[in-house]
Amino acid sequence: MEPNVSIDYKSLYEQSLLRLTALEQQLQQLQKMIFGSRHERFIPSDINPSQLSLNIKAEPVAAVNLSAAKKITYVRTGTSIEQKPLVHPGRMKLPESLRREEIIIEPAADVSNCKKMGEEITEVLEWQPGELFVKKYVRIKYARLNGSSGQAKPGNSGVLIGELPVRPLDKAMAGAGLLAQIVIDKYVDHLPLYRQMQRFERSGLKLPYSTLTDWVSATCKLIEPLYEALKASVMQSNYLHADETPIKVLDKDKKGTTHRGYYWVYQNSIKKSVFFDYRQGRGREGPQGILEHFKGYLQTDGYIAYEIFNKNKDIKLMHCMAHARRMFHDALDNDKERAQHALEQIQHLYTIERICKEQGLNFPEITEVRQQKSLPILGALGKWMKEQYMQTTPKSGIGKALAYSIERWQRLSLYANTGMLNIDNNPVENSIRPVALGRKNYLFAGSHEAAQRSAMLYSLLGTCKMNGIEPYAWLHTTLEKIATHPINRIKELLPFSD
Repeated sequence: MEPNVSIDYKSLYEQSLLRLTALEQQLQQLQKMIFGSRHERFIPSDINPSQLSLNIKAEPVAAVNLSAAKKITYVRTGTSIEQKPLVHPGRMKLPESLRREEIIIEPAADVSNCKKMGEEITEVLEWQPGELFVKKYVRIKYARLNGSSGQAKPGNSGVLIGELPVRPLDKAMAGAGLLAQIVIDKYVDHLPLYRQMQRFERSGLKLPYSTLTDWVSATCKLIEPLYEALKASVMQSNYLHADETPIKVLDKDKKGTTHRGYYWVYQNSIKKSVFFDYRQGRGREGPQGILEHFKGYLQTDGYIAYEIFNKNKDIKLMHCMAHARRMFHDALDNDKERAQHALEQIQHLYTIERICKEQGLNFPEITEVRQQKSLPILGALGKWMKEQYMQTTPKSGIGKALAYSIERWQRLSLYANTGMLNIDNNPVENSIRPVALGRKNYLFAGSHEAAQRSAMLYSLLGTCKMNGIEPYAWLHTTLEKIATHPINRIKELLPFSD
């Protein structure tokens, strides 16, 4: 006798359909990652971007059907702009700071019976490879004469000799300029040390790889007090961006393999400084240790390790609108109508931010604009998301996008209450980009100690970039001064005013 088994084919079909939809979406995302553009800015096809202004009116989004909420009307304010014919700016003027090598060219013909009437000047931008040269210090020695006898005094006390200038690395033959260039080549221009070694060899100087690594290590040890001063300055701020990025590190215990370490990055976008902290893992111990005494706003991408600060009364945790936008961008193939509507509303918020920046508004003015323009959009969009989520499949692309934003909406909207806060975490992600470029060139760090030294240099050179300071000039000058600079005034050497 056969067992009486009831099979719910309808339920199996629905489960299979959901599974198929999820797999199709994963395939689309993988194809997009490999072949597609990473540009996420969303501009509706029926809206002219030049017509965007701060006169955006937040519609009662939750009360509008999706089909009726696609088109938003913008009102241009101010006088019309008269169209003028474009004038070619001409040849770019070369900077006056560049050294000029003047070459005077006389006519080939006889000019003895001619009168000079003027000059025609043509400037050509040229380049010659960087030059290795030797500073040769010649110290003349003198012997003190003993009275009128003309005899020198015995011993060293009778010898006079000029004192050598202080060098960054006392026992190394490398000067401040060479050390600075090696560091800049690797950590700003992403040129690995072995390639620099090959370039030196083409110039006639064969430097062992170990020598270059020793120089970089000793340079980092020299500027370590400056790194600690930068850390103290960044942690004293009341608003930080935080993010993390992986770095491969050679594992000395397992030959031929690498360990996955992490740079935890903290940026003060107001005072323009950034601090990299290397950790061997991605656990909450990293930020928990660094931010032990921090008080203020902490903006992150929603990674769960930062949730420990949710119970900290001194820290206000906030999230990144760009990550929420990315979820809806990825859901366009799954539910175009809902995803497009969310992207349109988020783009309105970014338009407000862009116009505030273009108009150079201060923090109180930005706060006022956000409360008038952004808060209504945020409130309506948050309500719409909750209503739409009830009509979607939780495991679908649009369902995941809605769930992500609904769970974090209060923290995503927090920026609109204070003018100094950013709508997203993009500032710190911009500081992380050099690490991503470096990974493609030198692939991994040689040890955990080397990874920490890299964090030190990324911090100081990244702060230079944020403040528009030429990194080689700063590092060269700093290496010349730091050995004799008073430790209690070390902040004076930071690449920004503390």
